[in-house]
Amino acid sequence: MNIRTSGPWKRPAELTVVKKSSDAEKQLKRSIGKFGPAHQTLIRAVRAALRKRFRTANELVYDNYNFFVIAYGPTERPSDCIISMAAAANGVGLCFLRGASLHDPRKILLGSGKQTRFIRLESADVLARPEVEALIAEAVAQAKSPFSAKGRGRLIIRSISAKQRPRTSAASA
Repeated sequence: MNIRTSGPWKRPAELTVVKKSSDAEKQLKRSIGKFGPAHQTLIRAVRAALRKRFRTANELVYDNYNFFVIAYGPTERPSDCIISMAAAANGVGLCFLRGASLHDPRKILLGSGKQTRFIRLESADVLARPEVEALIAEAVAQAKSPFSAKGRGRLIIRSISAKQRPRTSAASA
């Protein structure tokens, strides 16, 4: 990534990467804490299910203006991530970062872009549905880099935006 550090373009503060695990866990807790209680519970449940499914994956966290995102990939490079959980005040979704190329006979994937597709998650149980498991398995098979067979992935805070949309809806506030 080329970012000018002189002139009118300065390195934005939100691009700071937090790699120390205790600091990253604290920041993750703060980011999830911005949501209402029901969304916090859902985000934690989905994260636990994805962490169990992708034990060796790195978790890349982005708490940006529009969404709170945890992406899962075999390396620290965002381009290697295959799946992510995205949360906003109106709900939580599971994003397939190369979802447009996935075989989706049940037509459960939403979105119309050239690359990404998603499903809405009412609960973490959605991840265990056969049609969702099939999409996840296909996404893993299409990964540019293989996941390690051993070890545990790291939690990496990639960016925290200073300015963000509200994380709770008016109805839950």
